[in-house]
Parts: sequence; C-alpha cells; structure tokens
Amino acid sequence: MRMLDEVELTTEEIEALRLKNIKNLNQADCAEKMNTSQSTLQRILCSAYKKITQALIEGKAIKITKQIKEK
Repeated sequence: MRMLDEVELTTEEIEALRLKNIKNLNQADCAEKMNTSQSTLQRILCSAYKKITQALIEGKAIKITKQIKEK
C-alpha cells in the first residue's frame, strides 16, 4: 500500500461540516448547537473546507483527530 500524506480534521471540524452540510442547518443554528459564536463556526468551517480541498486536489488522506481542549 502506498503511504499517503495526511491532512488532519478535528472532530469539531467534522461536527461543523455535519451540521451545515448533512443536517442543512443555517450558520446561526450550527453555532448554537456547537455552543460557539457564528464567527468561530465560520472559522472552523473555512479550515475544514480548506483541508478537504487540499486532500482532494493533492491526493492526501484525511485523518480525523480529537481536538484537545486548552485549559
């Protein structure tokens, strides 16, 4: 098996994508469900879209990782 470079998506990014694109919620509802602001949700979605695009265009694997919350 060929070793692929990876891009890492956090579980937070996956959840934002799920709510926005699978559940078809608007941005305000997504942010509310994730207990975050709309601007933070937008940042999370932009990061996820960029990583997915990079994986598709550059032929990289997508790895889902748990996000470590800072105290």
